[in-house]
This record gives sequence, C-alpha cells and structure tokens, in this order.
Amino acid sequence: MYKNIMLALDGSKISDLLVEEVIKLIKDRKGVNLRIIHVVDESFVYYGGQDFDYLSLIVSCQEAGQNILAKAEKIIGSQCSVKIETSLLGLKPFHKRIAEVIVEEAKEWPADLLVIGTHGRRGFSHLLLGSVAENIIRIATTPVLLVRSSEV
Repeated sequence: MYKNIMLALDGSKISDLLVEEVIKLIKDRKGVNLRIIHVVDESFVYYGGQDFDYLSLIVSCQEAGQNILAKAEKIIGSQCSVKIETSLLGLKPFHKRIAEVIVEEAKEWPADLLVIGTHGRRGFSHLLLGSVAENIIRIATTPVLLVRSSEV
C-alpha cells in the first residue's frame, strides 16, 4: 500500500471531498506519512496596474493558504493517527505552472501517491480556465488519485 501520500488542496469545495477521501484511504493504517500542500499562485496578482498593492494581496493569499492547510490537518488529525506535515508552496510569475510545482514537490518529497481534485469543467469554461488536474495527469510520474467534484 501507499506509505507517502501527498494531498494537494486549492481551497475550493472539492477540497472537503479530498479530505474525506484521504481519511477513507488512511484511516486505521499505521506508518503512513501525509503531506498536505497548497500552491499560492503569485503570478495572477501582477495584472492590477502600477498602483496596485501586490504585497498585501500576496500576504493575504498566503494566509488563506495556511488556513486551508491548518483546517485539513485538523480534520484529518482528529480522525487518523498518521504523521501529517503541511507545506505552502509559491508560484512566482513567469516561472512554471501550478501542475509543474505540484508534480515536482511529489517527486522531491517523495510521494507514493498524489491525491488531487478536478472540477470536471467542460466546454468553454474548461477552455478559459484550463485544468491543473489534466496537466498533472499528463506529466506526473507518481500514481495519481483523481477525485471529481459532484458539482459538474
């Protein structure tokens, strides 16, 4: 079975489903290490113009990311006796894509399983927003458990 499981959360409604799925996967298992990650995409904040307060927005996004991680750690920790660590990752402008950051983190840690969610967007919204999950599946060398949102 999987010993090192990495859970990537984005803070959307699907994050709750991912936490539930990970609990099912690791409950009553010994020797499992869980790493929960969240990526703060700093690249989107540089479109606000010259007078925009980028630093405050980035700090706010980092605080929100820490809250996402703390909430998941608390919920999982209350139901499972596994070693949990959290990591807030940053994506600097013009460097990589979110999927690449997640896949690289899974390799470096090293994860035996990467658990991610998909919103199941199709058509025009998929064209505009793209899919982090789809990109992860294309480039990951680690097995991926994909949990789909029930709100399609």
